[in-house]
Amino acid sequence: MRARLLPLLIVLMAGVLLALGLPLGAGLANVQQQRLVVDRIDDTARFAALAQYVATRPFETPADVDERLITLRAELNRYEDLYGIRAGVFYRNGKAMAAAPLGWEGPPDAEGRRAFQEALAGRRSHDPEQVWPWDHRRLTVASPVIRDGDVVAVVVTDSPTGAMRSWILHKWLLILAGESAAMLLAVAAAFRLTGWVLRPVRTLDAAAHNMATGRLNSRVVVDQGPPELRRLARSFNEMADNVEESLEQQRAFVADASHQLRNPLAALLLRIELLALELPDGHEEIASVRTEGKRLARVLDDLLDLALAEHAASDLQLTDVAELVTDRVGAWSPVAEREGVALAYTGPAAATGWADPVALSSALDAVVDNALKFTPEGGRVEVSLEAAGDRVVVAVTDEGPGLTDEELTRVGDRFWRSGRHQNVSGSGLGLSIARTLLTAGGADIRYGHNEPHGLRVVIDVPRERP
Repeated sequence: MRARLLPLLIVLMAGVLLALGLPLGAGLANVQQQRLVVDRIDDTARFAALAQYVATRPFETPADVDERLITLRAELNRYEDLYGIRAGVFYRNGKAMAAAPLGWEGPPDAEGRRAFQEALAGRRSHDPEQVWPWDHRRLTVASPVIRDGDVVAVVVTDSPTGAMRSWILHKWLLILAGESAAMLLAVAAAFRLTGWVLRPVRTLDAAAHNMATGRLNSRVVVDQGPPELRRLARSFNEMADNVEESLEQQRAFVADASHQLRNPLAALLLRIELLALELPDGHEEIASVRTEGKRLARVLDDLLDLALAEHAASDLQLTDVAELVTDRVGAWSPVAEREGVALAYTGPAAATGWADPVALSSALDAVVDNALKFTPEGGRVEVSLEAAGDRVVVAVTDEGPGLTDEELTRVGDRFWRSGRHQNVSGSGLGLSIARTLLTAGGADIRYGHNEPHGLRVVIDVPRERP
């Protein structure tokens, strides 16, 4: 979620900074150019006042030059020497009355000609287009020289823009540095904000995952994050309390019911045996009742084991899984011999993993018992072990009838048995107990097909402490 939320916040903040910075930069450039244009307008107005009473015809010989024209030329030369700005006064026909540097005939570009024509019309030239730091244009300003209501000449200044462009660029760099610093602060604030908002979400996610995997005592702190998430945390804790209480009541009921039913069932089986003594040998009904009674006793035992497995906390230890597996294979070997099934172990002599030895042994017993039960006489059950990455993988394969793809999705459910195996003894709780025991210790159990036929049960044990 942070990967999606952070870019959105950063883009929004970058947009805000750009929306503020671009107009600010453009405004500074415009203000600086307006200052320059106003200065040039003042200069042209002063030169126009000097040129207003100079003779209006061009002088052809030095003898015709009067004192006012000499003063005007001296001012223009001093102005050009001091500021590096070309300036001149031109008659209506474009011939220079006075210009600095000597021989300058006015700006040759289109903007200069436009300014000259506007001044001939009796008005100051319009403001020139904005000059940006990457432009190398010059600024041209023209003002009319009016005498007796007529425009007799035009004053033109042609200013370099290097200093102004450098000033604008310097200010832009300062704005860029300020916005970069603001962006860094905004990114840091976005990280803090998203962390503050998402930390309770991550805590809730972890707690929900813990509950989903059986750790029902998981709770979350309710004093972190926004008020909405705090209310959600309180609601989650209340839900977790109710779920844990309900499951605890269910476990207690199953354990109490199975325990309380054992005594009446034992008494009932005893009376059945006494009744059998009064009946002739080989009576079919009494044999059927005896079989069903034993099956009911086995179901009650498995129910009690399941309730204890769900209630008991796992005791994780660094366990030699290979030694434990070989021990269980040896314990079931007499049963396999009696059933005419070959039971073998393949794998290393030692492989350690984190597991509850009692729970893992019970789960292996349930899986091996199930494999021997469904493997026909003359078949083979193989228990293999492999240390793969961060897991120790124990696989139990048999050569029984196996399960279909649809049945594989249901195997391990409580009391579920395939319709094809209803005549095989069992309660349908063995694999459920195995899954409960393994899950509590961080292990996992999976089911699949064994080629060419049979069932393959895989138990994964973590090599590092969960």
